[in-house]
Amino acid sequence: MEQIIRHNAVVKAIDGQAVRVTIVQSSACGGCAARKMCNSAEAKEKEVDVLTPDAVTYRVGQQVVLEGRLSDGRTAAIIAYVLPLLVLLVALVLGIQLSGSETAGALWALGSVAVYYFLVFLFLRQRLQQRFSFRIGGAS
Repeated sequence: MEQIIRHNAVVKAIDGQAVRVTIVQSSACGGCAARKMCNSAEAKEKEVDVLTPDAVTYRVGQQVVLEGRLSDGRTAAIIAYVLPLLVLLVALVLGIQLSGSETAGALWALGSVAVYYFLVFLFLRQRLQQRFSFRIGGAS
């Protein structure tokens, strides 16, 4: 069964098929299973753009519930933290082995992580935006 993350939110703006909402921080975040992976748990308010074909049915100030999949949060954490760490470690070891210098190895490692994030931005940004998105689940 798919686990769903839910956040209360308020509609701030509507632009075409995009609805901009502000996630309302509540004490419920403290008990949420996804709080360690969820950016909204780190800030008082977080703005999120939700693409929906029925954006015109919402109005500014309306209370809504945003829904997202917990598995998306885990996958995002792997892409953002675990894979770059592996790239860093592999580049560090290879850089030290090939150059014989720890400084050169460290520079190779940092450069490799920068290239990793640039490639993710360049080639996967659109796909990730579609995959890792909230849905408006209904009025709260």
